[in-house]
Parts: sequence; structure tokens; C-alpha cells
Amino acid sequence: MACQGCPLWGLTEDEDVRAMLRGSRLCKIRSRTWQKERLYRLQEDGLTVWFQRRIPHAPSQHIFFVQHIEAVREGHQSEGLRRFGGAFAPARCLTIAFKGRRKNLDLAAPTAEEAQRWVRGLAKLRARLEAMSQRERLDHWIHSYLHRADSNQDSKMSFKEIKSLLRMVNVDMNDMYAYRLFKECDHSDNERLEGTEIEEFLRRLLKRPELEEIFRRYSGEDRVLSAPELLEFLEDQGEDGATLAHAQQLIQTYELNETAKQHELMTLDGFMMYLLSPEGDALNPAHTCMFQDMDQPLSHYFISSSHNTYLTDSQIGGLSSTEAYVRAFAQGCRCVELDCWEGPGGEPVIYHGHTLTSKILFRDVVQAVRDHAFTLSPYPVILSLENHCGLEQQAVMACHLRTILGDMLVTQALDSQNPEELPSPEVMPQSLSQLKGRVLVKGKKLPAARNEDGRILSDREEEEEEEEEEERVEAAEQKRQAKQISPELSALAVYCCATRLRTLRPAPGPPQPYQVSSLSERKAKKLIREAGNSFVRHNTRQLTRVYPSGLRMNSANYSPQEMWNSGCQLVALNFQTPGYEMDLNAGRFLVNGQCGYILKPACLRQPDTNFDPESPGPPRTTLTIQVLTAQQLPKLNAEKPSSIVDPLVRVEIYGVPMDCARKETNYVLNNGFNPHWGQTLQFQLRAPELVLVRFVVEDYDTTSPNDFVGQFTLPLNSLKQGYRHIHLLSKDGASLSPATIFVHIRVQHSRGPD
Repeated sequence: MACQGCPLWGLTEDEDVRAMLRGSRLCKIRSRTWQKERLYRLQEDGLTVWFQRRIPHAPSQHIFFVQHIEAVREGHQSEGLRRFGGAFAPARCLTIAFKGRRKNLDLAAPTAEEAQRWVRGLAKLRARLEAMSQRERLDHWIHSYLHRADSNQDSKMSFKEIKSLLRMVNVDMNDMYAYRLFKECDHSDNERLEGTEIEEFLRRLLKRPELEEIFRRYSGEDRVLSAPELLEFLEDQGEDGATLAHAQQLIQTYELNETAKQHELMTLDGFMMYLLSPEGDALNPAHTCMFQDMDQPLSHYFISSSHNTYLTDSQIGGLSSTEAYVRAFAQGCRCVELDCWEGPGGEPVIYHGHTLTSKILFRDVVQAVRDHAFTLSPYPVILSLENHCGLEQQAVMACHLRTILGDMLVTQALDSQNPEELPSPEVMPQSLSQLKGRVLVKGKKLPAARNEDGRILSDREEEEEEEEEEERVEAAEQKRQAKQISPELSALAVYCCATRLRTLRPAPGPPQPYQVSSLSERKAKKLIREAGNSFVRHNTRQLTRVYPSGLRMNSANYSPQEMWNSGCQLVALNFQTPGYEMDLNAGRFLVNGQCGYILKPACLRQPDTNFDPESPGPPRTTLTIQVLTAQQLPKLNAEKPSSIVDPLVRVEIYGVPMDCARKETNYVLNNGFNPHWGQTLQFQLRAPELVLVRFVVEDYDTTSPNDFVGQFTLPLNSLKQGYRHIHLLSKDGASLSPATIFVHIRVQHSRGPD
């Protein structure tokens, strides 16, 4: 049974891939004492790797997906291998890091060559998977289920096996209808489908009536689209700069039939290929690369920020790990937190003070910053130091920062920098100095203000002065804390000087753009509510960092949207905790090359702006979304064939308070394969430039809360109009390909933004 669109296409003769198909006995390393040899083998689908477990689990617990791999590292390039892999030569070791919360897989191969086969093979498979079109992914997806449903592996499908296939792909089809479809394809009339009969059955199963209807509307009687007819469709879609030449180029790119292509015609298959491609995506492909002005002051950008970055779980008993920093950087984070405490042997450690969280060395974190901070984005990284160390270990911290980071570290103001504003993330005008690829330290600066009893305030004391639940802890900490900050560490706070926010009124004298205030979510909300426009104006000049309340012991998050509405740049979240809050963060920083910097709207950048998120003015934009269909939604219980989803789609709007809304469709009973809704949801928006749109699919349940199926979040300004596919993501942000929602989008502006 041929596997159409298989990632192994073109790689079946590759020696590395063939070795992976045969399998390897690799040593899995968890600790100094837990090091077990296990068989790992690439499956024939080219998408999954099967691995042995001591105790057999459900089949889905014995595989991992190639598309869920974040990175493959050679040698001792993970915290686990650096600590526990000493018995194995680095050349024999590799680390597979996954997207989301799945732990790293640290492995040692019997030989260096076998380790290299897996490193090279996985790289080739990931590159092939990345290059696959959505249609190829769909073909492969259905054929992989077909292979599983063929219970006796005879490449023939009985009706019983076809029914099993239908349940696997999340559709509960009426027996009479399913049998009729089966018999229409059974041309040999032997109660078995094989070869071309199977392909015909799959074509019928994968038919998209809603796409055929749109295609017929523009193609007319001849059932093919000429370039002028395709141009008409593009113009109705609202495609910017649609031309006949562009229509001709789309035919050459997406049409599968060579004869049609030669005559500049597009068939239904080509039309479907186009609508499933990035050019038919709801996300504007022009916004996926760098497209914003990067020459403005740092205060004019939203900057992806993490809270207590070292934690992998809860705030009171979780594991601290340098891998948490690596993962944050892999998600585009540009501001990470280092909670620094006195450690044994004169070495500062990082952990959540006064809790049971484990400790890691400060220098190991700085090395992780050096090695991983700029793998995804070249733009500056801010190290937010929460300093609880005495003078000696502060000096050690400064020494580690200088020696490990070297020229990466910003230690003095850049040439030609205007002292009245922050530098830009990009190259400075008329200067070779730049912040790209550089690290900024946020910390206390001498001379520091003393409070009434003459003590120097710690960073966290400044931040949480109003947090009643932590006042006692901070007071006790102050008694044994150093009485001043070390000059060595102070010297490294160049552009991010931690300062308590005493007033929103600009101080007399020259501007102080280098001062950064840290606010708890509670204090930030109070300022938003009571100060409104004054807080917005403050954030046009200076950086403000917001962090979760100390009461969030389980590492829950707050909604970042409220803080963005007021122009707060460093809205720090617990990156280890999935949920709608992290979906919003991923959606906000999805565009502009995922570089971690997003230019704020003009109303949040102008120093004399009158914008107040609590009073945004009248509605000026109408967003209309027609939810048409969904395709190939994932099963929530892969081990239970009869479990089929009852999907509904909810569209959620996040923006200023008066814009926030959510509306949903009805649910469709027992069909996750190709449910149809055809329902229209409409929203009135007052500040569209701040809006994020979140598409959510849930499995309806009458007796308990609905189960999450998938979601996709993006800025309204990056949402394309017309007929579009939305490619769903899991809770952890991994692709659920080929799962999509098909929608029609219309955005009407009554007047332009201020």
C-alpha cells in the first residue's frame, strides 16, 4: 500500500534513514543511576519514532513525533548530559529537545557514527517534513491511518476495516451510507477494496463540497479556472496588489496537472492546493518575516518576557533548570529572569527563595544564555536580575557575566546614542554600535536611593512593596542581606536601571529613559484603572515590567492583554504553564519573524497620546467571521476507537475591555473529520490595532466542561480577508497538521486608526 506524500519520499535510499528504520539500541540517560538501554526505531510513516519501554503502555505512549522536535543537539549540550553523561564520550551523545513541556531525551549511542546517523537522519526528516505541502501532509495522514486499519496487512480493505478506518479518523458515518460509498468503489465486486479502488474511496472521503461550490462559482461550465477567473477570485478575496501575472504565477506554483498548467488553467485540485498553502492561510505570509520598523527606541516595542524563567513547574516545589531558559529562547523570549541567591563555595545560585525549588548555578545559566539566546532571534536579550546576594557574590556574578558573555554584554552606552531616549533593537544610526546579538542587564544602579532606615532596597522588595503576602518574607531576607550593591554589578546596568515607580509625572530635569519599573499584576491593574492615559504616556518613554502575583503558587498566568493595552513592554509570564494566556503571548509575537519584538501601535508610542484603554472611543471596525467547516480534527482519546468528537468553534476577541468578546457555533455530533457549520459570528471593535483573535475548537460535553481540541491565535492586523484556512495548534503550541478550520473573514473599517 503506497504511502502518498510520505516524508520518506526521496529518502528511502538514504543510509542514515535506513539505519533509523532498522533501529538502534540507545542508552537513555535520566540521572547518574538511571541509564537504561532502549530500542529506538523510525516507523515506516517517516513521522514517528517508536521506542521500547520496560512496562508496556498504550501504543500512543511508545512513540514521539518528528514534527514535535524543537532541536537535536550533538554532544553534551543539555543540562542532563553535562551532569550525568560523563561516562559517555560527547561524540556518542545527542539530545532531542521537544516543543512544549515534554522533557528532553538524552541519549548515548554505541558508537559516534551511530549517534551521527540519528543526528543527520532526524535533520533530513525534519527538513523534508518542513518542505511538505498541506496536501502532501493530508495524503500522508490518511494513508498512515489506512495502514493501521489494514489489520491483516494484505493491502486490501474489507468493509469492517473501512469502518475501523472511519473511526480512527474521527468520523461516525452511518453504516448504510458508509457501505454504499464502499460498494460504489468496489468495482471488482469482491467485498474488498484494493489499489485504485482504495484511492477512489479516499478521494470521495476527502472531498470538500464547500470548496467545490466556491470553485464552480468562479470557473463556470468548463470546471477549470483561467488566469482572469482566478484574478477575479483574488480581487474578491481582498488580496493586495492582485494582478493577472500573480494569478498566472499561482497556477504555475499550485496546479498539479501539467496539461492544465501549460494552458494556464487551474483545476479543482490546484485550487485546493492553493487554499491549503501559506498563501491561503489566515495569517498574512508577509507578516511571518521581519516587516516592522526596528529603529525606534526599546520603549516602543512589546518584548516577549518570562517570569521566574528557571522554573519548570510550580513556584514552591518545582525543578529549576537551565533547559527552561533554552526553551524560553526557542519560543522567542527576549527578557528572562534570574533569581540570584548566596550559594556554597562562593558561587551564586538561582532558585525561588524560601521554597523547595531546586537550585542551579548562576554561571550555568549565563552559559545557557551565551549558547542559546540568539538561535531564533538576533535582537537584544534582557537579563532581569532579582539580586539577593551579598557584596562578594555580586562581584562574582559581575565577573561571570563579563567573562562568559564577553563582547555580547553591553557594558557602556553605545556611541552616538541620544541620552534622552532608549536605543533601538536595530543598528544605531551613523554608528557601528548596535544591540543586535547583545545582552542587557536589568538591575540596581549606584548611587541607590535609601529608605527611611538607611537600608538599600533589594530588587524584589522594590517590586513587591505592595504585595502584602510577601512582606514578611522580604523583611526577614533584608536582615541578612548585604547593605549595598556592588559597584561591579552596578556598572553592568547600562540601559535597564531598576527603579521604584513613585509617580507617573515626568520628573523635572532631563528625561530618565533608562529607568525600568517592575510592577506586580495587582499594582499594574490599579494603575491602568486609576491612571489610564498617564500610565500609557509613561510607557512611551520608559520600560515597565509586569510579573504574576506571588499568590500564583501553581505558576498560573494572568492575561497579558490588559498590560499590553497600556503599553507595558515587558509583560512576564510563566512560560512553563500552557493555557490561553500563553496562547495570547504566542499570538502577539507570532509575527515580525518571531523575533520577540513587536512595534506597539502609534497610539501607544506618541509621547502626547490621548489614548486610554478604559475609554477607547466608539466602534470603528466590524469583524465578520463565517465559520464554514473543519478538517481532520485530532481524536482526543486515541486508544478508544469509538470516542469521536462533537466539535464546536469559538472565536475569542482580546483587546481593550470594551472589545473583549467571545462567540461560538453550535456543535456537530460525532464528526471530527469534516464537520460543517456555516455560521456567522460578528464583532464590533473600538481599538482594532490592539486586538488578538483566538480561534478555539472544543469537544462539546453535556455533563462536564468541554475538552480542548486545538487553537490558533493571531493579531487582527495580520488576519487576511476572504476564504482562509486556520491551521490548528495543540495546548503546547505544536502543529496538529493536517487539522484546519475553513472560514470566510471580512474586516470593515469605518475610519482609520488615530
